Amino acid sequence: MAQKLKETILNPILKGNPITVLVLGICSALAVTVQLKGALVMALSVIVVTGLSSFVCSLLRNTIPNRVRIIVQLVVVAMMVILVDQILKAGEGTYAIDKQLSVYIGLIITNCIVMGRIEAFALGNKPIPSLLDGIANGVGYGLILVIVAFFRELFGSGTLLGFQVLPAAYVPNNLVILPPFALILIGCIIWVHRAIDKDLQEN
Repeated sequence: MAQKLKETILNPILKGNPITVLVLGICSALAVTVQLKGALVMALSVIVVTGLSSFVCSLLRNTIPNRVRIIVQLVVVAMMVILVDQILKAGEGTYAIDKQLSVYIGLIITNCIVMGRIEAFALGNKPIPSLLDGIANGVGYGLILVIVAFFRELFGSGTLLGFQVLPAAYVPNNLVILPPFALILIGCIIWVHRAIDKDLQEN
């Protein structure tokens, strides 16, 4: 049991990362990684939504008629997204970030990772493992966001979390803050991941 829970937690972060292996959530990864702060907020939002949605849907799994399960899942996910959005709006330090990310926070409802984990795991497993699976997949997703945002903000603005890191004489590279560069970075991360993990390489 402990080994299974360990695999549930570690697999989405390492071997089965939702972005580098399953190639899910790419669109938001391109849109919210210009600044590290925004990427962190988005990552935490997805972790909370994915974990709680999987937990609630697992609790309801034996009471949801199959013909309406997608509708119920969407309602649950929408409730969690609204909850996260209202918390961000209420926070003094997060209100400005919420204004920047408001569209993308709302689009978590349609994030393939959230719905995919409910369908693939939560509807067939108990609440606690489902909660851990949801959180782990959110962490795996967030990890890639943070890595991409780190390099985009560092070389695109010379800052990290808004603080100047590179010398003032550094000329920001405007190419880095464009969405195509985020796609290039994600491609490099996928390449490195597959180069390290031989099981992911095609014969």
